Amino acid sequence: MKSLMKPIRLSGILSGLLFLTIAFRVNAQEGIRISHGPYLQAMTDSGVTIVWTTNKSATAWVELAPDDGSHFYQKERQKFFYSTNGLKNIGTVHKVTLRDLKPNTRYRYRIYSQEVLKHEFVYIHYGDIAATNVYSKKPLTFTTAGKPGPVEFAVVNDIHERNNVLKQLLSQVDFTTNDFVVFNGDMINASRSEAEMFGGFMDTATALFAAEKPMYYARGNHETRAPFASKFPDYFPTNSGHLYYMFTRGDACFVVLDGGEDKPDSDIEYSGITDMDNYRNEQTRWLNEIVKTDAFKKAKHRIAICHIPPDAGWHGSSEILEKWVPVLNDAGVQVMLSGHEHRHRIIQPNAAVKFPVIVNSNNNILKAKISGQEARFSIFDPGGKKVDELVIQ
Repeated sequence: MKSLMKPIRLSGILSGLLFLTIAFRVNAQEGIRISHGPYLQAMTDSGVTIVWTTNKSATAWVELAPDDGSHFYQKERQKFFYSTNGLKNIGTVHKVTLRDLKPNTRYRYRIYSQEVLKHEFVYIHYGDIAATNVYSKKPLTFTTAGKPGPVEFAVVNDIHERNNVLKQLLSQVDFTTNDFVVFNGDMINASRSEAEMFGGFMDTATALFAAEKPMYYARGNHETRAPFASKFPDYFPTNSGHLYYMFTRGDACFVVLDGGEDKPDSDIEYSGITDMDNYRNEQTRWLNEIVKTDAFKKAKHRIAICHIPPDAGWHGSSEILEKWVPVLNDAGVQVMLSGHEHRHRIIQPNAAVKFPVIVNSNNNILKAKISGQEARFSIFDPGGKKVDELVIQ
């Protein structure tokens, strides 16, 4: 029996090695391709960051052209590289920031990635290039912020990887007039991998709007969970370099806050990996300064966005109530947009919170229209029926 078992074991090992060899060759022969994206982040009056991924390590750049009716191939276009400290970055996640653009201006763009096969001393061996199509398709476009007057946007939250719900809600948005979308946290169940993030919601968002309309993200507590959580800023950069930031659109100024986790840092669920109390202190210091800026003070409408609403309940919501609401009260914030609770309610102003808080359901979409005269926030269910509305004169 022993003499018979040895060949069988050897045969199994050889079969395994053959399988690994074939798999390696197939992967090596696969050409470079754009695996996810592109999508727009950190839109401002004078810039935007374009994010995408490739299946192999590469350098990356964006070619930019004015929307002047000329063919994209008419002449060499301006190039913006993904580089840091004067060196082009090599990797699979690419974030190219376009700067010094004109406000309220429409541009065309094309993304490129060139595979890096080997980097030895000062010699680099390059492979093929992957790029978006501008020959048989129209180039992708975007319009910078900076348009004065009215603004329209939509908010969804707590999708938890339900692509069918995300599609149904966003189908109600007219992207010819809608300026941007806010993802107000918990778009995934946990941050386990890049594949889960894109498969859970981001590929859907890119296909529906995000390649040509900007998205602003307020991180939720579920985005903080699991090993991939620390990679979140790589995929969703902001104009401040932090996950809390401010941006302006039309007559409105938006302050985006990161509520972090909802339970104490010592909770068994976090396994000792969180430091959210100190992180909220950090944001408090930032918030005290940002509300003093002209951009905030001169805005006709001042809107706060935070996944977890302020409430004297769980630890995270109590911290937000204690640390941030006094600053927002004194600064004249007119409304906060939240989620987290998987239900719809509007918390009216009270002695502690002097502005209304719209808690959006995980099954509804909030659509806002803001002008100099009023800010109108309308909430719709998946079938398009209006659930509620808040108007701030």
